[in-house]
Amino acid sequence: MATVKKIRSDADYEAALARIEDLMDARSGTQEEQELDVLADLVEHYEAKHIPMEFPSVTAAIEFRMEQADLSPRDLVPYLGSRAKVSEVLSGKRSLTMAMARALHEHLGIPADVLLQEPGAKIDEPLTDLDWDRFPIKEMAKRSWIPKAQNIEKAKSYILAMITAAGGREVAEAAFYRKSEHTRSNAKSDAYALKAWCLKVLADANGQKLAAAYRTGTVTPNFLREVAKLSWSVDGPRLAKEYLAQYGIALVALPHLPKTYLDGAALKLGDGRPVIGLTLRYDRIDNFWFCLLHELAHVGRHMDDNSDTSFLDDLSLSGASDLKEVEADQWAEEALVPLADWEASEARFSPTPNAVMKLAQSVGVHPAIVAGKVRHEHKNYRLLTHFVGTGEIRPQFGLTAEGQ
Repeated sequence: MATVKKIRSDADYEAALARIEDLMDARSGTQEEQELDVLADLVEHYEAKHIPMEFPSVTAAIEFRMEQADLSPRDLVPYLGSRAKVSEVLSGKRSLTMAMARALHEHLGIPADVLLQEPGAKIDEPLTDLDWDRFPIKEMAKRSWIPKAQNIEKAKSYILAMITAAGGREVAEAAFYRKSEHTRSNAKSDAYALKAWCLKVLADANGQKLAAAYRTGTVTPNFLREVAKLSWSVDGPRLAKEYLAQYGIALVALPHLPKTYLDGAALKLGDGRPVIGLTLRYDRIDNFWFCLLHELAHVGRHMDDNSDTSFLDDLSLSGASDLKEVEADQWAEEALVPLADWEASEARFSPTPNAVMKLAQSVGVHPAIVAGKVRHEHKNYRLLTHFVGTGEIRPQFGLTAEGQ
């Protein structure tokens, strides 16, 4: 490994960044990878002391929004005036006029404080402890969450644009679950992959036009029962998204990233709107409805009083020990198949197709939900496989069979 010196000046800092860029493709287990790790730590320490976090550049914010909305430079012509002006703005050769900034803000939703920032403007109380190169940058670009970045500084600018689109520093901190210890997550989870997924969910949710503002106290057991009843329709998942939007709750289906082991999350935007994020990693009808109601239960039971601002859940982990996870399970189970109906049902002891259909009809939910409960209670996942509705959820959210 080459000798690595402490960073004591801006010149040392720039040299370290250049060396990091050279080492970005270092193979695992090599001396170059060790050098990269040491340099990254030194750069992070220097930045925390000397370099406040800036807003994303205007061009980075525009490019991020273009990637997010699948826009081409030609699509910007109505807002910037001509193809030549679009080219000049994206290359950094032309500053935005007030009319341009207003058009981009109104039509593309790019925050005005980013578009009208003074050069070198800083974000208050920066997130100084982030290791920017630990974000799964290549995977994020592959999925078109951010544009492709030639170096870590450009990638940082795109991630800053995502943080801005998600609602800013305070929302990002909540998404990074610093204010909540209640995570039902796999010990193998990659923390930065989870951060990236949460930011993307919040950015997408922040761009949704919901029918109403959210009112605290909306999500109750009765509310969950009404949502559960939508499962009977073949379009139930899509109808659930529309139903929640009427009450100011955003629902985002976003495939999980590698090493996240995630089913869903309950998050919150800066204006208090709840956000339900689902990965749909198990594309089954019963799994979708349980995950959805579990996260909604967190909103109603634990987030309305603002004591908790985020929950991340790997629901394949059985025997939840956290009380709030147990409570969310209870609300979801009762909303889907009320305990009294379950205990009185023939399906509890004799899980025949007829018994499953009879119970589903009596409680007003999709048969897949009853079949899923039977399989879970009996710990036999070979039962009633034709009922659970594999492969029917992702297409309703415009996702492929692989979830991309």
